Amino acid sequence: MKILQNSCLFLFSAWLLASCGSSNNTSSTTGWELNDPEWGGFEVSSEVEQPTAPGLVFIEGGSFTMGRVADDSRFQWNNVAHTVTVSSFYMDETEVSNRSYREFVYWMQRAYGEEYPERVRDIYPDTNAWRDKLAWRESFVDYYFQYPAYDEYPVVGVSWEQACKFCTWRTDRVNEKILVDRGIIVLDQTDLRGESAFQTDVYLAGQYRGEAGEELENLDPAAGGEPRQVRRTDGILVPSYRLPTEAEWEFAALGMIGNTYDERVVEHKIYPWAGSSVRSANKKYYGQFLANFKRSRGDAMGVAGNLNDGWDYTAPVKWYFPNDYGLYHMAGNVSEWCMDVYRKDANPVGGEDMNPFRGNVYRTPVYIDDEISINDTTGSINYKNVDDDLNRRNYRQADNINYLDGDYASAIYDYNTQTSITEWVNNEGDEDESYDSEDGGFDMANPDSVTNMMYRRNVSDASQVTSLLNNKVRVVKGGSWNDRAYWLQAGTRRFYDQDKSTAWIGFRCAMDRLGSRTLK
Repeated sequence: MKILQNSCLFLFSAWLLASCGSSNNTSSTTGWELNDPEWGGFEVSSEVEQPTAPGLVFIEGGSFTMGRVADDSRFQWNNVAHTVTVSSFYMDETEVSNRSYREFVYWMQRAYGEEYPERVRDIYPDTNAWRDKLAWRESFVDYYFQYPAYDEYPVVGVSWEQACKFCTWRTDRVNEKILVDRGIIVLDQTDLRGESAFQTDVYLAGQYRGEAGEELENLDPAAGGEPRQVRRTDGILVPSYRLPTEAEWEFAALGMIGNTYDERVVEHKIYPWAGSSVRSANKKYYGQFLANFKRSRGDAMGVAGNLNDGWDYTAPVKWYFPNDYGLYHMAGNVSEWCMDVYRKDANPVGGEDMNPFRGNVYRTPVYIDDEISINDTTGSINYKNVDDDLNRRNYRQADNINYLDGDYASAIYDYNTQTSITEWVNNEGDEDESYDSEDGGFDMANPDSVTNMMYRRNVSDASQVTSLLNNKVRVVKGGSWNDRAYWLQAGTRRFYDQDKSTAWIGFRCAMDRLGSRTLK
């Protein structure tokens, strides 16, 4: 009897293991065969881990104290310390270099230069950003972006908008190479035109106009043996390159992975390195500067024969010591663009403490006759803002930039007219109409008019704007060659117009980490 019980237990265990999907060939839900046309052809990919895309370093996430932990000597109070959690992600090992950005310009010139030269002009760095009314920098204007001696120096004169275009282009080229290497599409650059160039979102929408190679076998019996393109469910393509959020950038700069013991933060860093000094404490390199910055007015690099940080303007993107994540120049050299729209309060009451970000404007593809609309000029998908959805709990509208930022878009009461906004919407009019806009009110259909109103000297005069803040300014993090040590601290933050550029701002890319939060 005991032997019989053990045998039954063994058989039951074997059946349980099989029914729980111990094999990738059997469904744990239905018991049906997977990846088998005779059983319906439902496909499950064997690609279970996201590959590390070119140039990126894995950043293991976690919780940390974001914001100022040292004296706020400028009394800006724009980054009060608060605890947030950042998911694991990827970030460029270095700032984007001149050579990398020139590759972008070159490719865009080949794809669009003949028919749409304005697209190339729109991405070209503003080399005149080097000029100063009382300084001689014409050699940088003429040579910095093009001369090979500066190939591995950070690109500057690039706006936030241009940096985002670089990220999109880089995503497409990386995914294109993945498909070419696997033989899924054919690389044909002899007659490259913008509308036929590979674009990831167009390919995934099934509207790629290039030449297919050995496409994947389609296991769906209804496909009649016709091959298929790669889908997201195959796990072959990588997510989009993008700019890092402010929280991600600050987390990565602090290099938390090398500063914890048994889930305890040993010392909250001020800079990307340990200690409160900008000089090395290592005996071998004792006293050497750890970043490229301006020590004081008139002292950008030290004296001849004993240069302190060694560079007057920018330095090569792999210089000094990397931080504990292996990232170079997270302090000094050039400041860097972040994705976020800037607001003075980086941690509003009720704000998110998981991957915080301000700047969400949700979009969706445009459909014509049940087919995604493709722009005839660029070959890219046409997008529009999502329709307002009052039945949702997580968001109600496409543009959420102003949410909880303290301005009239977040208010329930208009102190200017002594009227409840909710009351007006419900009883007086609808959301598409202007609400006393001529008398200092706002246009509820225009978020920018709402934001601009908050910063007027005289609310009845739209021309009296006293602040640079609006929905078109983005967060800038990290000190530069032109800054004092104060700006090297990871907690400091500034802003700059997203369509403007300068000689002291560059950028690096980031990417979402899909699946597990640690590298296996």
